[in-house]
Amino acid sequence: MKRTFVSIGFCLLLAASILLCSKALAAPSVVRLVKQGGSFHLTVDGRPFFIRGAGGSSSLAELKADGGNSIRTWGADHLGPLLARCAKLHIMVTVGIWLGHREQGFHYSDAAAVQQQYEMVRRVVLKYRSSPALLMWALGNEMEGYGKGGNPKIWRAVEKAAALTRRLDPNHPTMTVTAEIGGERVASLNKYCPDIDIMGINSYAGGPSLAERYVKAGGVKPFVVTEFGPPGTWESQKTSWGAPIELASTEKAVWYARTWRHSIAHQRLCLGGYAFVWGHKQEATATWYGMFLPNGDRLGAVDAMQKIWTGKSPLHPCPVIKSLLLTGPAQLPIGSIVHAHLAAADPSGGPVTVKWVLQADPLDTSVNGAVQSVPHVYQHAIVQGSNTSATVKLPEVPGNCRLFAYVYNMHKGAAVANIPLNLTGTAPGGQTVPLPVVIYRNGLAPSPYVPSGYMGNTGAIQMNPAYTDPQTHKKCIRVVFNAASGWGGVVWQNPANNWGKLPGGMNLSGAKELTFRARGSSGGEKVNFMFGVIGRGQPHYDTAKGSLTVTLTKKWHTYSIPVDGLDMKRILTGFGWSLASNGGAVTFYINNIEYK
Repeated sequence: MKRTFVSIGFCLLLAASILLCSKALAAPSVVRLVKQGGSFHLTVDGRPFFIRGAGGSSSLAELKADGGNSIRTWGADHLGPLLARCAKLHIMVTVGIWLGHREQGFHYSDAAAVQQQYEMVRRVVLKYRSSPALLMWALGNEMEGYGKGGNPKIWRAVEKAAALTRRLDPNHPTMTVTAEIGGERVASLNKYCPDIDIMGINSYAGGPSLAERYVKAGGVKPFVVTEFGPPGTWESQKTSWGAPIELASTEKAVWYARTWRHSIAHQRLCLGGYAFVWGHKQEATATWYGMFLPNGDRLGAVDAMQKIWTGKSPLHPCPVIKSLLLTGPAQLPIGSIVHAHLAAADPSGGPVTVKWVLQADPLDTSVNGAVQSVPHVYQHAIVQGSNTSATVKLPEVPGNCRLFAYVYNMHKGAAVANIPLNLTGTAPGGQTVPLPVVIYRNGLAPSPYVPSGYMGNTGAIQMNPAYTDPQTHKKCIRVVFNAASGWGGVVWQNPANNWGKLPGGMNLSGAKELTFRARGSSGGEKVNFMFGVIGRGQPHYDTAKGSLTVTLTKKWHTYSIPVDGLDMKRILTGFGWSLASNGGAVTFYINNIEYK
């Protein structure tokens, strides 16, 4: 009986201890920004905290094992489960709250839209302020745009959101994130945003000099390098046809380390940094910013950060690429044979394997971080490939592509480099049709284009092609996009569901304009209309493109997209629309779509 009593007592004591520990783990974090003399640092629950971070939420256990202690997000979608995972791993999270961009159709002169955004900030802060993994709030990411960045309306909206955030949650600092520090960014933050505690700065080629330049620009608030890595596409050398030249992963690792050592470590105003991106992302190319490959193999940038964060080199370092060269020119006729030569090795002396890939290059070098579609891979282009060379048969399609060499060791480490290529020749034309080409008129859709290309939040899209308009009493297309956030759209394709994998399209040479009529249900609906959305990253692409963003009224209006002078010989996507949510349902109507 005595042994049983002791056992029960011990179990009760253990259960109480577990309960106390679980409560402690679940307690909200308290983060303070501390100034000592002319320097700043963070404390988390009273302990000093320097951000050894990365952008992204994949491979969190590996981040922790490599010495990382924080991640950042750009928005608050699906944040609850992520915060819970990070709390278990003792990883702190800078929570991003996305603020609207002019480039995405958000206007800070629109008082109603700004107020809706303000209320969204309130909801996010109230929902997540008690998380034990919360480090700070990042209000906006590059919402100031890519010019001078000094629009007072934007900065006042940021300040209003920051003041609200500090009232609702005094236990976590506020930050906003800008694209570098040029123009009026630093001065605007100092002038308009007293409730922003920290300046977040995304910096790539300028990373190693950032700390020095920030002080010279008038920076007085502490800062975090919220994105850093290799030079961006806009900062890189380009080929004669405009393709940015990408550094090999071995060279990129040097940039990560250089920025950390020169602008992050031991800087009196710097609170730490976030390497970009801890994971894999299709942006500019398949490998430009990713610190991992899609299969999870790490690249040299991960090794570099592990050595910086822990002081120890990895036991099995990633392979290194010394050179990747082409025999002959990189601008060639379609169907040519090319030869490439690779010098790569494992620093530990172990064996490596090499995979060669020829992939289309759409030359999508936009700088807004938007998700991009994965370009087409030419599966049968590699005639011969070894650890040192490759023979490649280029496709019979004009445009641009890149030849990638992926190098792997036996320990989930990798390296990658690529060479941009330009394929010259004539694209085959689409089916010739007489003009005008009517895509839709009064309930009839006589053209070969089919509204099959649903995009974005497709579940929120409803299209009725036989709606009777109460104003004209004629049939039209009624479109409803019912979502609280995100975007959606539909394109008319030939053939149906063709995103560039299939031949097709119409030869619309001689057309002068694409016209259509549209109206909104309430007026004020912002909609982007377009054609030619399939880029050169696919084996079959539109030879021309155009778009027009309009603010609809309640009355019908005729709109026109000029096409005169464009190469219209193969148009696979003849018409389309897209829009961003304004927080509720958006309804509009379309009729009389035709090429004249």
